[in-house]
Order: sequence, then structure tokens, then C-alpha cells
Amino acid sequence: MSTVIERTPQLQTKLPAVGTTIFTVMSTLASEKNAVNLGQGFPDFECDPKLVNAVTDAMTSGLNQYPPMAGVPVLREAISAKLHKLYGRSYNANTEITVTAGATQAIITAILAVVHPGDEVIVLEPCYDSYVPNIELAGGVVVRVPLTPGTFRPDFDKISAAITPKTRAILINSPHNPSATVWTEADMLSLQDILAPTDVLLISDEVYEHMVFDADKGQTHQSAVRFPGLAARAFVVSSFGKTYHVTGWKVGYVAAPAALTAEFRKVHQFNVFTVNTPVQYGLASYMLDARPYLELPAFYQRKRDLFRSGLAKTRFKLLPSEGSYFQCMDISEVSDLGEADFCKWLTSEIGVAAIPLSAFYGDGFDQRVVRFCFAKKDETLNAAIERLAKL
Repeated sequence: MSTVIERTPQLQTKLPAVGTTIFTVMSTLASEKNAVNLGQGFPDFECDPKLVNAVTDAMTSGLNQYPPMAGVPVLREAISAKLHKLYGRSYNANTEITVTAGATQAIITAILAVVHPGDEVIVLEPCYDSYVPNIELAGGVVVRVPLTPGTFRPDFDKISAAITPKTRAILINSPHNPSATVWTEADMLSLQDILAPTDVLLISDEVYEHMVFDADKGQTHQSAVRFPGLAARAFVVSSFGKTYHVTGWKVGYVAAPAALTAEFRKVHQFNVFTVNTPVQYGLASYMLDARPYLELPAFYQRKRDLFRSGLAKTRFKLLPSEGSYFQCMDISEVSDLGEADFCKWLTSEIGVAAIPLSAFYGDGFDQRVVRFCFAKKDETLNAAIERLAKL
């Protein structure tokens, strides 16, 4: 009998720049130090029991086998109705709405569907950490365009200058993670004008669409769906996990014109095929009542204001938080440390975890700004405020 030699072949990584994410690093440190974790972006409170009951009812009634690849019809119809009601555009539930395993899967599926090797894809930094690896996995070329430092507003001169004959798509995100900036109607019209003479596709990440604050000042979510010139070329992405406080369920959706959806579904059917059946039916039932998402801005605005008022007298400079559930702060008057070192120090010594904005830039650009998440119970926020107020 011959001796078996265990030999694991060496691999050439497809993502040489990817290591352990800052979110994992900070959450691990927060756990070790028993810190209040305002780093990673998820709620520490439960969802509406009615939603859980709706999913349970679907399970107990036998809805536990494969659903249609694109999503159960009743949920796609509910999504289509919501988009029409809120943004005024009709999407065909059969050919233009696809239920996905969260927004992250939706984004990589859209990229894999349309980006060919050598195609350029514009990302606006700072940006969510999945965008760049997704483009690289598709063989695309990442073109980084910075949002304006300090304000994080889009610079349309730079965006326009970045478009070349090789540009295949642009990724935008509003409300924006990590800066909590919200694009205005004028911003969306500017983008529409820039893209009009091109065949550049748009991937619009709108997972925080129901978290836009200060409605009394005229602030509202400017979905790409609202703008015909954008909607006609856009994959519009949203997330039930963010909207209904169930990030662990990983269910989202994509709305796109039929021709784009057809290509999207070619990839979707082979990377996830289908999404959790009883959860889809539960969500469809829960969506019959619009109040949970219509009342969400006020729910999170109250938490934002609680957090901001508690830190108003500290040396932190609070940047505007127009949407999402994030609050960014300038640490220049609090510490001489860079963002990453400050976040580690803050977690270890003060007992509050945050995320450095430099983690959202390819070159680690450090502008002395860190991000906190206020999607937490009031007692969690008050505990964090008490500790941060010492600075």
C-alpha cells in the first residue's frame, strides 16, 4: 500500500488586496474589550413581531419548497406597487423585478451580468467595501472618483471626466454609506445629463431609501426610479433587511428594465437560483401595510437626534447626517491619531467601537473622520454617549 501524501495545491488569488475587513477587526476588538459596538451597521433591537409571525405562518402553511427563480409573484407585485406609489414608475412584476439574497448579492450579480474583462466601472469613494472586489471578479477595471472631501457631495466635473469609451457602468449610493450624505434632485438630474449621450449603465444602491431625514426641510429620497433617463439604464437595488430591521435574513431586490433584468437573471439563477420561500411570503404579507417603511425616517431621525444632542458639547465635530443610520465625526480636536489607530484606541480605552472612513478608500485616504452607527437601542446609545462625553 502506497503512502498517501496530502498536498494542497497553491492558488493564485483573484483578490490579492482583500484581507480581513475592518468591520470584522473592530467587532472582534469590541467583543474582547466589552465595548459598545457602534461600528458594524446593524440594529441591536428586534423587528416587528408581526413580520416574524407572517413568516412563521408561511412556514406552517407549507410554503417551504423552491420558489420561482425570480421571486414569488406576490412579493414582486408588492415591490412593483410600492415603487409606483413612491416614485411614479411602473415596473412589470414578471419581467422587471427580481428578489435577491440581500443587496450585496444583487450588486455583484448586476456587475457580473454586464461587466466584461477590460470594461471600466466608476465607483465614488468612499464606497461600500464590496463594490471594488465585485468589479475585479468580473475582470473589470475600477475607476475611482472621489466624492468631495469634507462634504462628500458628488463632483460631476470629475465624474464626467472619468467617463471613457471603455466605461461600462457607474455605481452610486444614496443615502450614502459611510458619509450619510443624500443626493439631491439636482444631483440626480446632473448625473442624468452626463449619462444621456452614453451607453453607460447605472447601478443605484438605495438600501437606505427609507432613512432620509428632515422632511420638514424638503429632504426626500431621490431614487433613480424617479428619473426616466436614469431608470432606463439602471439596476435599482434595495434591501428588506435594512428597512425592516432583519439584516440577517438577507433579502433584497432589483428593479430594472426588462432587457437588463433578463441578463441579470441569467447570472442570478446560477449564483443563488432562489431566495428563502417563507420569508418572501412573509414580507409580501407584511408589505400590505405601508406604515412600517413610511414611519421609518421619523424612527431613525429620533435616534440620530438623541445621539447628536448627547455629543453636541464634546470636541467631536459632527458632520451632517442626512440619511442612512450613520453619523460621521471629525476627530481632529479629539486626538492626533489617524482614523484607524483612533478607532482601535477608542474601542480599547473608551469602550466604544467606530469605523475609520479610510477603510472605504482604496488608498486609505485619512481625513480624520470616523463613522458611528446609531441603529441601536436608546440604552445602547446612551451608554455610548456617556463614554464618549469623557473625551
